[in-house]
Amino acid sequence: MKAFHDGGNDLALPIEDQWLPLAPAKDARIAEVKRDQLTTELAAAFDYAFDGTTTFTPAAMPDLAPYRIGLIVGASGTGKSSMLATIPEQSPTVWRSGESIAAHFDSAEDAMQRLLAVGLSSVPSWCRPFSALSAGEQFRANLARKLVDGAIVDEFTSAVDRHVAEAAARGVRRYVDEHNIRQIVFASCHRDIIPWLRPDWIIDTDAQAYAIKPRECLQPEPVVVEVRRVHVAMWHLFAPHHYLTPNVSTAARCFCAFVDGQPAAFCAAITFPNGNFANAWRSSRLVTLPDFQGLGVGTRLVDWVAEFHTRSGSRFYAKTTHPRLGGYRDASPDWTATSKNRIARRDSSGKSRWTISSRFSYSHKYTKEQA
Repeated sequence: MKAFHDGGNDLALPIEDQWLPLAPAKDARIAEVKRDQLTTELAAAFDYAFDGTTTFTPAAMPDLAPYRIGLIVGASGTGKSSMLATIPEQSPTVWRSGESIAAHFDSAEDAMQRLLAVGLSSVPSWCRPFSALSAGEQFRANLARKLVDGAIVDEFTSAVDRHVAEAAARGVRRYVDEHNIRQIVFASCHRDIIPWLRPDWIIDTDAQAYAIKPRECLQPEPVVVEVRRVHVAMWHLFAPHHYLTPNVSTAARCFCAFVDGQPAAFCAAITFPNGNFANAWRSSRLVTLPDFQGLGVGTRLVDWVAEFHTRSGSRFYAKTTHPRLGGYRDASPDWTATSKNRIARRDSSGKSRWTISSRFSYSHKYTKEQA
């Protein structure tokens, strides 16, 4: 049984893969500096024999093709970047000043798919320049542009919250599989991304070994969400992230999903005025905060709110133009499409509002049978 050392805790793993030793590179790397007095004194104070040169022999990059996602993982200074340097480099990601991040993709459809894949779901953020994004949003935007064959991503998730890291890793794996992307290599000092990213091979620079088709650590811990009914004033925390309006009905029933005690998603429900039946409700507002986008928290929150209402004898409806949310409900056995489902929305002149292909207004009724 192999044990990994992670943050001071030894973790015994129940599934044992075949780990092969990394071979050293043919040529050692030598760094040379002038022997100035200050450096010489510092080295002597710690009895370090220093002649002005430092020699380092990195591990050679093994031939691991074909693959979709590869991961080089290990502590800083163990040779991750040196191994990446042996892989042909892609063009650097450049963000043009004064242009939205969406303008840097091949098409509106391409921008939507890639930005959603990495959990950057905020439409207002798509319309901002890169410099106006938060650090977490900049990480996701850069990652979205890297979702191409042969990309190299160094320091993957090193500088972001772990919720952002999880959402990004999950989304990348899904997008790569759906679009048949080939040979993307990630390097990271974090091991928690392994079950989310599900790499086709892992190079462990701490252990100087690698494994093909690893199974270790591929069972992620579930995201535990607590749902509470909250006062409508809670909306003020989420309003800046809703792309249409900052307003919410004061008569709405409001619910908030908390992850690790932090507010993550908000759902408001209002009565559904319809002359054909009484006691019906619909989802009115749904917002997931940026750091929790891509984890499925908002989707599950609406499911919970819908079940809350149907258990009390009410009908519950939901409408959205979000393609992932609408697609989820199309495929879910708990939701049934209404006659208004997947119909293009039109403006006052009768023209379709959408220029992006396959954009619909999704409409569903919650029909899960209660036990």
